[in-house]
Amino acid sequence: MTDEILLGELTTALSCQSGVKIHINCAEKISGGDINETYKLSTSDGTLFLKMNDAHIYPDMFLRELNGLNILRNTNAISVPRPLATGTVGDKGFLVTEFMEKGSVTPDFWENFGASLSRVHRQTQTYYGFQETNYIGTLKQYNTPYSSWPVFYAFNRLQPLTRAAYDQQVMDKAMVVQMEHLWKQLPGMFPDEKPALLHGDLWSGNFMVGKDGKACVYDPAVYYGNREMDLAMTRLFGGFDTRFYFSYQTMYPLAEGWQSRIGVCQLYPLMVHLLLFGGSYYNNVKEILDEF
Repeated sequence: MTDEILLGELTTALSCQSGVKIHINCAEKISGGDINETYKLSTSDGTLFLKMNDAHIYPDMFLRELNGLNILRNTNAISVPRPLATGTVGDKGFLVTEFMEKGSVTPDFWENFGASLSRVHRQTQTYYGFQETNYIGTLKQYNTPYSSWPVFYAFNRLQPLTRAAYDQQVMDKAMVVQMEHLWKQLPGMFPDEKPALLHGDLWSGNFMVGKDGKACVYDPAVYYGNREMDLAMTRLFGGFDTRFYFSYQTMYPLAEGWQSRIGVCQLYPLMVHLLLFGGSYYNNVKEILDEF
């Protein structure tokens, strides 16, 4: 990134929002995700992390992410990068956070991670949902509040993605009928439990080992939901160590029958991947629906 005007605008925004006069000395491009350009910033206030994307395609994405990071940080339960500034420069949206240095896994890393997530999940409110629509990946995540988890899960998660998948022709009519059949069964599946603060997109690609040897999570898609959603997602895409689950279960035991609900909870992230990547995720979704 060599555009001096862009760097100047970033410097101004960062200084204004952080309350500290900061000068960006240089920006080193580093590997990022599918849609973001990511940089390691050397500044007068230390090393920072910058990511940018197309503000027209993903409006307010980084503002929503900043809000999610702040909510998770305010729990004081788990390590989260401190967000410093967000906004637009030209046609780019940006988010600046502290730069988290990588560390080494300690012997009790997974136990600490499980315990930390259990403390996050003890944060609650009166309804399922969130104060705003945010994103999971590049898809909008709707968070209209409901007092019932099964209703929330059907109306805000499975139904919108099913419609989109059918419209994009990555889901056929027969599978739509199967999904509708599942929606009707949701009220009898989940026991009553208080809404839990969720990371919302918790998989192996969205945490790192921090310098202190503990887990640091990022790229959240926060909302208040059933805590089994976070746990079910951690079992996808490689999964977490068994010590993580043992520690979590010791600190905050899941309701009886949670094992039978893992597939239902995994439908949402698998549907997201079906829409974004297609391919084998069709079979993953169908395999779960065939059980019902």
